[in-house]
Amino acid sequence: MSTTIATVQPGSFLTLHYRLAGPGGDIINTFEGKPATLSLGTGELSPAVEQRLLGLEEGTRASFEIPAGEAFGERKPDMVQWVARKLLNQLGDPDETYRVGDVVQFPTPDGLGQYAGAVQQVGKADGSDAVLFDFNHPLADQPVTFEVLLIGVL
Repeated sequence: MSTTIATVQPGSFLTLHYRLAGPGGDIINTFEGKPATLSLGTGELSPAVEQRLLGLEEGTRASFEIPAGEAFGERKPDMVQWVARKLLNQLGDPDETYRVGDVVQFPTPDGLGQYAGAVQQVGKADGSDAVLFDFNHPLADQPVTFEVLLIGVL
C-alpha cells in the first residue's frame, strides 16, 4: 500500500515555517518560534510567494530568490501620505508618540482588517501637527528571499 504525500494546491491550508527577507535582512521569520498556519488564496501571502509554494510536497524545505518588484510590487509614491494628528487620535491612542521608523497598524475602512504604515517624518515643515507614513510594503521594489519548511498540507 502506497501513501500519498500531500502537495500544495490552490486553497490548501498550510502549517509552515517561513522567512521573507530583503537586502536589509528579515522582515518575517517564524523559524525561531511557532509555525504559521494559513490558507492559500486568502491574501496572507503575496501571489508571487504563493505561486512558489504550489506543487511542493509536505516536509519540503526550499528557498527561492524572487526578483525585485515581483513579490510585493513596485513602490508607489502615492502610498506615502501625511496623516493629521487629529485623525491619528481618533484611530488610536491620543497620547501615542510617533518616531521615525515606527510601524503603526491602521484599521481598514470596513473595520475587518488592518494595514501598516511606517513613520517617515513627524510634523510638516509648515509646523502643522501631522505624521508622514509610508504605506508601501517594506519589501516593495526589492529582491526577496523566501525560505519555507512545509510542516503540514491539508
